[in-house]
Formats: sequence, structure tokens, C-alpha cells
Amino acid sequence: MSFLISDAMAQTAPAVQQPGFEGMLFPLGILIFFYFLFIRPQAKRNKEQKQMLAALTKGAEVVTSGGILGKVADLDDNFVKLEVSDNSFIQVQRHAIASMMPKGTYKTLNNKKS
Repeated sequence: MSFLISDAMAQTAPAVQQPGFEGMLFPLGILIFFYFLFIRPQAKRNKEQKQMLAALTKGAEVVTSGGILGKVADLDDNFVKLEVSDNSFIQVQRHAIASMMPKGTYKTLNNKKS
């Protein structure tokens, strides 16, 4: 019957190659790319924000994350009392302070309103 159907010959399976260092280059490259593009800059901004909040003192002129400009009248561990106008005060959480402004900004803007 071998003249109609050729005999099947068993072949040895090709050797399976173990993924080496070359196979790990692309995933490692992607991880390094994401670290430098996203993780590192965000950690740097968080560190700068913490340093800025630690350096807050009475009289500092700040802007909140809501855009309110004020002068620090009093502060504690969690809250900051801001003077937003003559004898007008608001209290905001300390982490709501977005940035510090140069000295004189608050005074200059208050004088322009009058």
C-alpha cells in the first residue's frame, strides 16, 4: 500500500530556543522610556511641591489651585489662612496651595482695584 500513500516519517522537533537577552531588550526599553517620560517628571514635581509647602511662612504670597491670590496670615499643619482682601480671610487646605508668587504681587494687585 505504500505505492498509493507515502509513508509518514517521524521528524525530530526543532530545538526550542530560550529567549535570551535579545528578547528582553524591547520590553526593557519600553519600561525605561515610560520611566523617563512619565514617572520621573511626576516624582520631581511632587518633591518640589512638598518643598514649597514646607517653606511656607507668614506673609508669603501664594496662589491656590483654584486661582485665588492671597497673602498667608496664619498657617498650621493642615490649613492656611489667606488674606484675600483688606480684612477678608479664607482658610484653605495646605495642599491646595499651587505656587508662591514674588513679593509685591499681592500688594500691587490690591492697589490696582482701588
